[in-house]
Amino acid sequence: QLDKQKQEEEEKTEAALQQSQRENRSGRSYTVSVALPGSVLDNAQSTELRTYLAGQIARACVVFCVDEIIVFDEQDEDVKTVEGEFNGVGKKGQACIQLARILQFLECPQYLRKSFFPMHKDLQYAGLLNPLDSPHHMRKDDECEYREGVVLDRPSKPGKGSLVNCGMWKEVQIDKQLQSEVRFSYSHTNIILHKGVVVAPHKPRTEGGLYWGYSVRLASSLSNVFTECPHKEGYDLTIGTSEKGSDVDKTSLSPFKHMLVVFGGLLGLEASVDADQNLEVTDPGVLFDLYLNTCPNQGSRTIRTEEAILISMSSLRQKITAAFPDKSNGS
Repeated sequence: QLDKQKQEEEEKTEAALQQSQRENRSGRSYTVSVALPGSVLDNAQSTELRTYLAGQIARACVVFCVDEIIVFDEQDEDVKTVEGEFNGVGKKGQACIQLARILQFLECPQYLRKSFFPMHKDLQYAGLLNPLDSPHHMRKDDECEYREGVVLDRPSKPGKGSLVNCGMWKEVQIDKQLQSEVRFSYSHTNIILHKGVVVAPHKPRTEGGLYWGYSVRLASSLSNVFTECPHKEGYDLTIGTSEKGSDVDKTSLSPFKHMLVVFGGLLGLEASVDADQNLEVTDPGVLFDLYLNTCPNQGSRTIRTEEAILISMSSLRQKITAAFPDKSNGS
């Protein structure tokens, strides 16, 4: 009875601590998405450089708390999944698939990668890349209300939830029975007894005020970036980037729910529009709410896509903060 009473007191203390942490944090209700063509990898001359380029893109998106990365195809190859073998980057290659696979690999916490990413040619140099070090990439001793886990293929007691690996010294028992090898987010209910509750993937962002990594989506064309949006209401603020756009310094943003920023490839967004058979326009500017030049008076004739992401998101960060002055910006 004393042990039971002590356990209940510990659970109440832990619950009160978590409630206090929730009250002190402000969640983020909006999302930021970035779209770019997979053909950016064609500009790299070797497998190592292609891998490093993908790592630069991932780092840039994580630094600015991007929630979704869409890789669209300019050759209309109808790519939908990263499954299968890599056939080489080139005019007939699968650059979109390779880029998406590396982005997924880097976003996954290190302790979960063996469960989801078997040996693959696309990932042979991924281990040399700089880590993203996102908040959900936790060490064994890190303390946080939320964690990512994978369900283990191990039997549990009747009436008890599944056992999961969440990168801690011991397995965690959750409140539900789930299929093995499923990745999910969960919230601690009792850290001492290693128990948790399964939560929706957006909970750390909307309630905890934490940046919880990005999702990766493949689109077979530029138009499918918009039509296959995972949000029911779609993107309510779309931004295209081009040197032919308006000056970003003279632009302000209104509050939004889902923002999409689209970047062009080696030949800009004009080439992506021309290659899309579903679009009957020639001017990319008509596709977006805002068509911006995020680096006016540039000193180089061209700005590489990985550079454009850093420049554009840095310019937009202050404007997003101004649109949501009372919200946390995912920091």
